[in-house]
Amino acid sequence: MKKKQKKSDYAKMQGRDFLSVDDLSIQEIKSLFELAADMKRRPKKYRKALDGKILALIFEKPSLRTRTTFTVAIQSLGGTCVDYPPGDIGLGKRESVYDIAKNLERMVNGVMIRTFGQDIVSSFAVYASIPVINGLTDFEHPCQAMADFFTIAEHKKNIKKLKIAYIGDGNNVAHSLLLMAAKWGASMYVATPPDYAAEASVVQHAQDIAQKSGGSIIVTTDPIEAVRDADVIYTDTWTSMGQEAESIIRRNIFKPYQVNRELFSNAKHDALFMHCLPAHRGEEVTDEIIDSPNSVVFDEAENRLHVQKAILLALLGD
Repeated sequence: MKKKQKKSDYAKMQGRDFLSVDDLSIQEIKSLFELAADMKRRPKKYRKALDGKILALIFEKPSLRTRTTFTVAIQSLGGTCVDYPPGDIGLGKRESVYDIAKNLERMVNGVMIRTFGQDIVSSFAVYASIPVINGLTDFEHPCQAMADFFTIAEHKKNIKKLKIAYIGDGNNVAHSLLLMAAKWGASMYVATPPDYAAEASVVQHAQDIAQKSGGSIIVTTDPIEAVRDADVIYTDTWTSMGQEAESIIRRNIFKPYQVNRELFSNAKHDALFMHCLPAHRGEEVTDEIIDSPNSVVFDEAENRLHVQKAILLALLGD
């Protein structure tokens, strides 16, 4: 990554929304990564970069990393935040999404939303004249994917030559990773049980992007095929928020997709293990893998902070 970052590289993103990985070109992603790397190296340089800016944080789902990293990010840049925990606002329930958006656009400089439907953040962005950031929906988790690939770049350098394996549920994280891998031109395998594959429309879109970038997207039900000679192995919880009633059924179906020593042995010896957290140890991953030298899960968690600082500066900066 380059050590010098010109403001002009990311200034064109000012005022925009970030709702999906698809909102960014590969050039913009690389620009944000360069900025994030500089912010990570020299945090004091940016401590007044968003002086006086106010970010609203709307949580319809519980949060540890998203809440902490966005709060610390805006404060470390000189701004502040207003935090709305689950139940405080009730998007579309206690008050319409339109009314909330029109209120907040007059009071704050940007909004981060962690909610259920992608349509909620999309509608909010249409109604609000200020930048809106997707902190997680059931369909995508773009900030996580940004931090993930920033972490991969720190450890592996040339992303375009990598084989990335995602094992488990074809969920929101898988969707964002598919789009990100395709934009980078990497080779990505997604192994899921037959009835738990990623959305076909997302897979097709990622394959279309990969065709132009020189990458490849392969969907399979065979976890061994996916991890064979992989440079990166990624998994996520088998039961996401809102699916708790399915947890017992899912545990039985997903057992063959556990990332353990036997499965990991099919990858390259220096393969990275990645997980967006929280991890259900003993289910999707064993302790011996998540706590191994190959694991970079806490690097990912920390890098949420640095990447989101870059996103906030790009979108909210003057």
